[in-house]
Amino acid sequence: MDSYSTFQQEFDLSMEALCRRILERHQATIRVRKAETAVANLARIIETTLVLSNRNGFHPMSLRDLSEQSGLSMGALYSYFDSKDTLLLMILGQVVDAIGLVLTAPDVATGDPLTRLRALMARHVYLTEAMGPWFVFAFMEAKAFGKQGRAMAVESELWTEALLRDAIADGINTGRFRPVDPTMAAALIKPMLQDWYVKRAKYRKRGVEPEAFINLLGDMVGAMLRP
Repeated sequence: MDSYSTFQQEFDLSMEALCRRILERHQATIRVRKAETAVANLARIIETTLVLSNRNGFHPMSLRDLSEQSGLSMGALYSYFDSKDTLLLMILGQVVDAIGLVLTAPDVATGDPLTRLRALMARHVYLTEAMGPWFVFAFMEAKAFGKQGRAMAVESELWTEALLRDAIADGINTGRFRPVDPTMAAALIKPMLQDWYVKRAKYRKRGVEPEAFINLLGDMVGAMLRP
């Protein structure tokens, strides 16, 4: 994965594409039958939810607030979800879906362990660059998730760490990396990846582009694991 632009050409993570995937997963409960209308309205709902949540938090936001800011009636909102909890799970579900799509692409399962590890970290950074508001939402609202949301978030976190862990373990087994606890090493790398989107303004202010962040992080992790 050479650049963010290359990543964008490979994966369509536009709001329209993401909402189309939400519609596909929830078509049994979404009551709007015309796909283009449903996708367009889902985009308005999700964009407004992310903006309002970033401003004041998801749980203080009422459906009345969402209706007023999105320009959709309360009845229209209920055509897409039956409660705020369902809306939250729609958003979180799409975050988890995108992580699975991007981190299981063929080029992150091949090559030597360090190449695989760097590819996983690069894809994670590019993914969160493309879906920044979605990931900030999932990170900031995690403490208030219900049981199903918490389980989904924890499972996704552990799954991502497991991909990093397996690459590290392969490096240890082949003598490319020094003996370390691969599970702990993966758990330490994950927060460094999260720093990219949680503190994105800091890097933007310093003029740090995704490629520069990835290269430095890859060099640091490589130095940490080198025999």
